[in-house]
Amino acid sequence: MANYTTADIKALRERTGAGMMDVKKALDEANGDADKAMEIIRIKGLKGATKREGRSAVEGLIAATVENGVGVMVEVNCETDFVAKADRFVAFADKVLQAAVSSGATDVDALLEVEVDGQKINDLLTEEGAVLGEKVAIRRVARVEGATVDAYLHKTSKDLPAQVGVLVAVDGEGEQAFDAAHDVAVHTAAMAPTYLTREDVPAEKVEDERRIADETARAEGKPEQALPKIVEGRLTGFFKENVLVDQPFAKDPKQSVGKVFEAAGVKPVAFARFRVGA
Repeated sequence: MANYTTADIKALRERTGAGMMDVKKALDEANGDADKAMEIIRIKGLKGATKREGRSAVEGLIAATVENGVGVMVEVNCETDFVAKADRFVAFADKVLQAAVSSGATDVDALLEVEVDGQKINDLLTEEGAVLGEKVAIRRVARVEGATVDAYLHKTSKDLPAQVGVLVAVDGEGEQAFDAAHDVAVHTAAMAPTYLTREDVPAEKVEDERRIADETARAEGKPEQALPKIVEGRLTGFFKENVLVDQPFAKDPKQSVGKVFEAAGVKPVAFARFRVGA
């Protein structure tokens, strides 16, 4: 007779994020000893690490924090939403975030080399994958600085951790500055801008959009004399869709995001937006 209960299975699943059959087999082998079963799951998982390398890790979560005018955000991935909401995975993602904060890492390669408790993050990824039974990866990291920085995390499902994260930095301080940064962070989560200002759009991208607008207008049979105005109008439409300060503000589309910053007496310094798997 099994030396464990349904509650023991549930507890070990929550602790490891492993599948039910894997947990039951481990408990059987460990004669109901949860710590021994945990070790068995880890060892078997490490043996399967190579097989997981080619698998896709498109689920996961976004974690972010702000300390002393510096905002840091990471995307940590796994294969299933079941693991994404496991306590162990969430705790690991927080460990990755804190490593990014303390090290100052601004890219994944640098973050993977950071040591935590004597182990590199890269090695910890392998260990976590072994216990969880899935490929675990760090997709990206962002770091923004400003006089005021807001971090906004959005859940697309109440049962999952945050799937969208935004950092917005401005050059001013005080309540108005914070409110503006926060409102724009919420806006950014929903509207997904690509660039902060028009100056941030690569020149070749602008020229491509201008050429496409011109060719489209000609194909539509627009009169030659009207083409310059039509092209510039469509280019403005591109900026309004993709440039943060040019976007109509979600809470009040009659004004632009740039006007929201102006009203608060601040200028935007930087932003970052992550969506899991996107």
